[in-house]
Amino acid sequence: MRNDGRQPDQLRPFTLERNFAKFAEGSCLIKIGDTHMLVTATVEDRVPPFMKGKGSGWVTAEYSMLPRSGRQRNQRDLMKPNGRNMEIQRLIGRAMRTAFDLEALGERTITLDCDALRADGGTRCAAITAAYVAAYDAVAWMQKNRMLKRSPIKEPIAAISVGVVRGMEVLDLNYEEDSSANTDMNVVMTASGKFIEIQGTAEHDPFSVDALGKMLKLGQKGINELIAAQRAVLEID
Repeated sequence: MRNDGRQPDQLRPFTLERNFAKFAEGSCLIKIGDTHMLVTATVEDRVPPFMKGKGSGWVTAEYSMLPRSGRQRNQRDLMKPNGRNMEIQRLIGRAMRTAFDLEALGERTITLDCDALRADGGTRCAAITAAYVAAYDAVAWMQKNRMLKRSPIKEPIAAISVGVVRGMEVLDLNYEEDSSANTDMNVVMTASGKFIEIQGTAEHDPFSVDALGKMLKLGQKGINELIAAQRAVLEID
């Protein structure tokens, strides 16, 4: 048994709350165990300078953790970039761009602000899962305002962590498991079962091909459950 009593293939209890932020074009609050992430989507009728004139849009992300979202106070970014935050927001942006037909978006930018309100492991994965819901509603807002003829979103995506803890492959690591894992990995997938990104590291002993296969299978199971929840909250088939 795991430290919180879950089975190896069991997600933490989770909820997705759509339209949490009143003034954003799209937003989602995800609670998965004791990790709570708020993602807001902002639509701008412009693109970064390097995209100008290409007839294509852009989807990007920013990520941060509130100072007491975790067990200790972390410093606000302010004028000093945080390397970990930058790496995570690049991951979120890359993942979300794979869900879009950027040409169909036109020369517009969707910025996804991902803020950890409470952090107990898996914040980047929670951010990606919530970002899809926020982006979907931002696109619906654009369609309502006649900015788009059709939705540029190709299919749902979600993400989850997996790892090896005390010699056992497990799904959705909390902070205690993540901090002591032999291997920890983040998996991002599409609804059609294709991988977008796999980030995995052996913290102690190297992991085998067999262990990798088990972790990816666990990841796919968890992502399928998360995507089903996305579809339910968005009321789409």
